[in-house]
Amino acid sequence: MNISMNPNSELNQSIVNVPNLVQVPDPLMKQAYQFQEAMMMYTCAIREIKTKLEVLNDELSVRNSRNPIEMVKSRVKKPISIVEKLQRRGLSVSLESMMENLDDVAGIRVICSFLDDIYAVADMLARQDDVHIIAIKDYIRHPKKNGYRSYHMIVEIPVFFSDQKKWMRAEVQIRTIAMDFWASLDHQLKYKKEVEEYSQEISEELRECADVIAQTDERMLGIRKRIEDHGIAVSK
Repeated sequence: MNISMNPNSELNQSIVNVPNLVQVPDPLMKQAYQFQEAMMMYTCAIREIKTKLEVLNDELSVRNSRNPIEMVKSRVKKPISIVEKLQRRGLSVSLESMMENLDDVAGIRVICSFLDDIYAVADMLARQDDVHIIAIKDYIRHPKKNGYRSYHMIVEIPVFFSDQKKWMRAEVQIRTIAMDFWASLDHQLKYKKEVEEYSQEISEELRECADVIAQTDERMLGIRKRIEDHGIAVSK
């Protein structure tokens, strides 16, 4: 029998990806190094939150034989979008202003299978003692006028660097697959100049689609619960 004596034979190799340096917008050029450092910190904050979500998903997949999280998407806001948002709010364009006033520079989107998964994941994240909840907006129970539905959390978490612990803020959006599908298409259609003359008609139709999708989410949750009531585990 051939037995490997290499102590590293069972280790999986992986590459740690270092975030690329972002382009510094002109209004922040005097703070170029500090701006790039801040973008790196926001990227690290996203990693921390994604790790927490992955751990929760792994735990629940063992406990319930089902993964509540389908997918996690993330992004750090583009520099030009940061500048435009500060200007739109009438705020000074500076590093300090960005970090103090913008809650969504780091953004994470969690795509769940069912409606109750959204609240379960949000509750478990909120109960972690190193997660500070800054604000919650429940657009599922209280949809926006255009039909948009999602659960938003503004959180702060500690990120440990070589010389300091930094509390970083991020926005976490939690929604179902259907909600994400609707929001993605709505976002695309908003920027089609060709549909401006039909905007009212299209807005009404999109709102109707949002209502149909919400009803579908409710029905799918009901079907899952009926299956579970018969002692059949819903797994994937």
